[in-house]
Amino acid sequence: MAQVQRMSRLMIKTLRDDPADAETASHKLLVRAGYVRRTSAGIWTWLPLGKKVLENVSRIIREEMDAIGAQEVLLPALLPKEPYEATGRWEEYGDQLFRLKDRKGADYLLGPTHEEIFTLMVKDQCTSYKDLPVMLYQIQTKYRDEARPRSGVLRGREFQMKDSYSFDTTDEGLAESYRLHREAYQKIFQRLGLDYRIVSAVSGAMGGSASEEFLAPAAAGEDTFVDCPACDYAANTEAVTVTVPAVDGSAHGPVEELDTPDTPTIETLAGHLGVPASATLKNLLVKVDGEIVAVGVPGDREVDLGKLGEHLAPATVELVTAEDFTGREDLVRGYVGPQGLAGKSFKYLADPRVAPGTAWITGANKDGKHARSVVAGRDFEVDEYLDVVVVEPGDPCPACGAGLRIDRAIEIGHIFQLGRKYADAFELDVLGQNGKPVRVTMGSYGVGVSRAVAALAEQTIDESGLCWPREVAPADVHVVAAGKAKQTELALEVGDKLGAAGLRVLVDDRAGVSPGVKFTDAELLGIPKILVAGRRAAEGVVELKDRRTGEREELTVEEAVARLSA
Repeated sequence: MAQVQRMSRLMIKTLRDDPADAETASHKLLVRAGYVRRTSAGIWTWLPLGKKVLENVSRIIREEMDAIGAQEVLLPALLPKEPYEATGRWEEYGDQLFRLKDRKGADYLLGPTHEEIFTLMVKDQCTSYKDLPVMLYQIQTKYRDEARPRSGVLRGREFQMKDSYSFDTTDEGLAESYRLHREAYQKIFQRLGLDYRIVSAVSGAMGGSASEEFLAPAAAGEDTFVDCPACDYAANTEAVTVTVPAVDGSAHGPVEELDTPDTPTIETLAGHLGVPASATLKNLLVKVDGEIVAVGVPGDREVDLGKLGEHLAPATVELVTAEDFTGREDLVRGYVGPQGLAGKSFKYLADPRVAPGTAWITGANKDGKHARSVVAGRDFEVDEYLDVVVVEPGDPCPACGAGLRIDRAIEIGHIFQLGRKYADAFELDVLGQNGKPVRVTMGSYGVGVSRAVAALAEQTIDESGLCWPREVAPADVHVVAAGKAKQTELALEVGDKLGAAGLRVLVDDRAGVSPGVKFTDAELLGIPKILVAGRRAAEGVVELKDRRTGEREELTVEEAVARLSA
């Protein structure tokens, strides 16, 4: 017999009004429906119904991970500093790490992710190629000191995550482990009822080669992605690549210096000369681990600093300040150009649109002066091409050339082919078939468990409240007693019969609560089926409502139990 939960005994307090600090629909409704409660900024308590939803998501994840042969473990959240120092991530994570000392002064952290600890565990447990391949996972609380925790459980400082890791002796083995995880993730998100996209991503500080994100399209999402209406291309905006055909620059005349007083910005320059901003070359100065680097992009485009940071990770990227120009006669603020300085005064990075042979109007490295016909490859060299501009709707698809679309989404999963970054750091070797040591190669795969709950809420809510898919919902059926004694008696009777048939049941048997409030709460809580013991209770007739479609029908108790059990 499945559980029958009475609301008269359930710790739940629903709210009619949205919490004042709520920004997203999921934040508002998870609080109003009594699923979660804010403990502190970015720290949440999961109340009884919310905990059931969270556990249902975890159960689905466990079932699909177990199905591909992954084994569950549980690592500590309180971790020593030394492993993260060995990989450099003690410093790379910066302010995002929760750091603490024990009574003896030793440094510890609260784990944001566990690559280092999994690697050390396998180094201790696996010594031969016969012990591999192995896939290990855990579902555990992670900690990141977010500067601006927001959107309820979507961006917290403490959150539930499933992280798994594969260990293989060959690159082919890693590719197979990656494929198994990719397919498992597709099954997980399909079972959860999420609308999702698989998009190309950049590895960033995680390292490795192949990297894909699983994104749930939602207006509340903090990620942006592109997809192509003409083909199957999809990518995180930070991973979009640009292909620019070669340009013949031989027809351009020599560099011409222009008198352009009071034009330190692209807008003022383009207006002064009467040219489109796209004809100008914008040179953004940044500091990469403290060293000044110039980034060249067409004047009508903006540099995506997040994208730039991902490309240059684990280096720290920050904008230059007025103080950085002090004592630098070669850097004239507002009038910097790459000619004569690229490769000398600064390393010069450029977007692929600044292709060899293209000619630009750019700073002349003199106050109030710009230069015309500055040709890439002739008058300056690019040290490295990186896709660093903010992607805009209509930009060409890298696969077919059609105009791209841009949408917002919630990241719910991320998979990486890490390779040997962490195995090298800890010298993770096993004895190979030939008796010689073999360096292990790794994959890393994450699912945001608590984020998946919020993503589902965002995608399935309607004007009345939450609307959970059955596998995730805290109950299969919400039985509502309209209020009178006979109605309550029937509601409890039908609840017991449904429970005996194996369904998870929530019965609203609260005394002194009006039928209107009960019906409103049933809509707000979002359980897939609502069964009302109302005006025809004396006849043994109940009303069955589908929460998602709104369809209603009257059935006898026996018919309702048979229908719902089927």
